[in-house]
Amino acid sequence: MNTNKTIGFIGLGHMGGPMAANLVKAGFNVRGFDLVEASKQAAQANGVQIADNVAQLVQGATVIITMLPAGSHVLSVWRELTALVVPDTLLIDCSTIDVDSARKAHEMAAEHKLLSIDAPVSGGVVGATAATLTFMAGGEKAAFDKAEPVLAAMGKRIVHCGEAGAGQAAKICNNMILGISMIGVCEAFALGEKLGLSQQALFDVASTSSGQCWALTTNCPVAGPVPTSPANRDYQPGFAASLMLKDLKLAQEAAASVGATTPLGAEAAQLYNLFNALGSGGEDFSGIIRLLRGKEGTS
Repeated sequence: MNTNKTIGFIGLGHMGGPMAANLVKAGFNVRGFDLVEASKQAAQANGVQIADNVAQLVQGATVIITMLPAGSHVLSVWRELTALVVPDTLLIDCSTIDVDSARKAHEMAAEHKLLSIDAPVSGGVVGATAATLTFMAGGEKAAFDKAEPVLAAMGKRIVHCGEAGAGQAAKICNNMILGISMIGVCEAFALGEKLGLSQQALFDVASTSSGQCWALTTNCPVAGPVPTSPANRDYQPGFAASLMLKDLKLAQEAAASVGATTPLGAEAAQLYNLFNALGSGGEDFSGIIRLLRGKEGTS
């Protein structure tokens, strides 16, 4: 049990709330903070102690975890944290943000003699709830070693990707692959339908041959072949299209900053931007098959 170790958790939303709950289940003493009342109440029901403010949250905490929407939020919160916590406190950011902001957060921590890790996740709300997330970590080895047992309480795979910002770099590269591959799978099913091919037949062939990929076998964009995929529940996420667009934009920003050529990533970002603009940002990202089918397309 880890009841003598207090962890502060800032950001108790759809991802952060279940992650904090799993830390409680693992025996950690977890103190949380969020601006949304409903999120605080849900976390409290799962054993998280709710702090009134960040200053209260950090008292006695040896590890602070943040799970926030964007780099600007992370830098603002870490600026406050670094002025409050004692040296050698470990700061872990599990948000998905731009690499530059992640590196600035590490620099801020180092200036105050704090350990720091950027550790974005893959696995969505389902993985957060089931404690099966994959963590992609960037930062010094000493900080990673201290973070690993904490992350292990919330996930099943923790990969040290390199120095500061490497976790974010791995996350945006991975999700660019995912966004591109999902569009490819959706295009194939839309084409197959017009050619008179049954969805099950295409799945049976592609899932056991060279077209096999996670977007097909786990998050299949049509109802039926994979009973647990969002397509079977009218594309309720899952991983929302708005979040896929966010990650694809981060990938394009990163590509521009280093002069990398990512034509398929750029096209995927444009398609998800259109899908979101049409009001579908709250759907699972596999729902983009509806856009690719055209106006007559149905789920």
